[in-house]
Amino acid sequence: MHSYDEPVYLISVVAKVLNIHPQTLRQYEREGLIEPSRTQGRMRLYSQRDIDRIKMILRLTRDLGVNLAGVDIILQLKEKIDAMQQEIDSLREELSKAKNPATIPSHKAIVAKNNYEIIIFEEE
Repeated sequence: MHSYDEPVYLISVVAKVLNIHPQTLRQYEREGLIEPSRTQGRMRLYSQRDIDRIKMILRLTRDLGVNLAGVDIILQLKEKIDAMQQEIDSLREELSKAKNPATIPSHKAIVAKNNYEIIIFEEE
């Protein structure tokens, strides 16, 4: 069995499995929504992670009516949320270790992070 991130599926296979045209996958790549691996012969290879991402894109566009620019923003926000969740989990683990003072030095017990980005949308 292949790993989740191992690129093994050709564009024709992915298109057939997802019932979409291969040109749709090429468009998603041009838009920067997906980035399949390439063989030395420049053939696109997709991993299961890529396929799951494409399924999410299709759900957003078909079921929810989101355009590709909106999909891009949603995917970026999802990646940031996932990264923040990993950081929260890591901080929780550090905090639980901090309850035992012999585990973490006191200068590492408090972690402060001030990194905010604001996106402002204006109507035209």
